Amino acid sequence: MDEPVSRHSTNPRLSAWIVVVMLAMVAVPAAMTLKTVRAPAKLEMMSSNPTPHGYTWSLLLFLVPISVIAFGFLPRAEVKIPRKAFWWTIGLLVPLGFATDFFFASRFFVFPNAGATLGISAPALHKPVPVEEYVFYLTGFVAVLLFYLWLDEYWLAAYNVPDYQMESKKIDRLLRFHPPSVILGLVLVVAGVIYKKVFSPVPEGFPEYFTFLVLVAFVPASSFFPTARRFINWRAFSLTLFFILLVSLLWEATLALPYQWWDYQPRQMIGLRIGAWAGLPIEAVCVWIAVSYATAIVFEIVKLWQASERPARRAFLGLKNSP
Repeated sequence: MDEPVSRHSTNPRLSAWIVVVMLAMVAVPAAMTLKTVRAPAKLEMMSSNPTPHGYTWSLLLFLVPISVIAFGFLPRAEVKIPRKAFWWTIGLLVPLGFATDFFFASRFFVFPNAGATLGISAPALHKPVPVEEYVFYLTGFVAVLLFYLWLDEYWLAAYNVPDYQMESKKIDRLLRFHPPSVILGLVLVVAGVIYKKVFSPVPEGFPEYFTFLVLVAFVPASSFFPTARRFINWRAFSLTLFFILLVSLLWEATLALPYQWWDYQPRQMIGLRIGAWAGLPIEAVCVWIAVSYATAIVFEIVKLWQASERPARRAFLGLKNSP
């Protein structure tokens, strides 16, 4: 009989790189193929309202997976759900999505097709946004985290760390500076600025949205990645990432942009658009990569903090509370 494979047979550093290679295996040939489209076809609208409440109904792309996982998969007896870590993570990340809309929607986005929404405005700085925007960010973060949690705790549980409580005792502090994440983040921002100013058809402005996404991904990584790397279930993360990317590209490339549910402000984008996908900016592809990456890191760190049963000051900084 074959020997069972050790649940930790692949080291975390290698596992992280395998996920990067998997993403590159799809992204590189896809980019080369899409680049061959020199004269993108234009969608001709035959109606003033071609997708009545389309944006509203499309929220089911997140709501249905959330419902199936939350009420169909997770209640199974063998699935142990770290509920406090889940809600802490949602409480930390969802306001970030709301802040994106409230503070930056008027700078990053436009919503030309009012007929695709319920017509209910939600507050945002300078100009209201459709209420669907806030539901979009709420359900997006919940869907990413639920999908990762279910894979980590059940479907791919053989590859997670089994005893967080014991492992957390070995960690003197959760906050660990990761210079490579800072360097990579800076390199990406500089590359984005250079592309916009030198190669973009719209060199005016600054790639604010791309810079924002880099911060979303690399601020948690630069602070916690050395600690989180060993605890992230990289197989669960890779499947979560590809599922969310599939959903987001279906959403944006085939529906949202062609039918103008939303669009992007050229001055705040890098200027690299995918013509075959209705001029989808590269930032739209990056957003859910950044969100999935940040969500996995934050969840694992919060999970470790909760398992340690230590006050936040001591758990994160290694400092004991003053008597």
